[in-house]
Amino acid sequence: MKYLIVGLGNIGAEYAETRHNIGFKVADALAGTAGATFSSDRYGAVTTLRHRGQEVFLLKPFTYMNLSGKAVRYWIQKERIPAENVFVVVDDIALPFGHLRIRKSGSDGGHNGLKSIAECLGGQNYARLRFGIGGDFPKGAQVDYVLGEWTAQEKAQLPELLKTAGEAVLSFVAEGPDRAMNRFNTKK
Repeated sequence: MKYLIVGLGNIGAEYAETRHNIGFKVADALAGTAGATFSSDRYGAVTTLRHRGQEVFLLKPFTYMNLSGKAVRYWIQKERIPAENVFVVVDDIALPFGHLRIRKSGSDGGHNGLKSIAECLGGQNYARLRFGIGGDFPKGAQVDYVLGEWTAQEKAQLPELLKTAGEAVLSFVAEGPDRAMNRFNTKK
């Protein structure tokens, strides 16, 4: 069986260390753990790995966040991957920093990357891993916060959090979304 894991983010050095690029960071951590190397392909950086007999495609779209759906649709069609085997990793300001929330489907929650994917796939029926980036910003400063860099304290915690998020992705592949949700959704 094939899976498509999509780490959402924006390309370019100016975005590399921003909160909005946590999807890219999780994809990079997964690839690094598996010894896989990304290469540029159509609409993004792509690599593959195997986990418990499953073929896993990792995608970091080059389309920028607001057009992520175009890349996701292309790779789903090219590799003939069913929507239930798609897992999107995305930042979420509604969750405290480092908290994880896996859902089998759901709304875009105002996230432009998820909105683009839903538009291109014709619905919200794909799984997602929301990685909490916190929401500690003054009213009207959401864009600056999301596109801002991590604090020193957050940066120090990221390696362990990225490892856990990677484990959640692999759990989705090996055990399915229900088990992954039970194991990795952070309790309030």
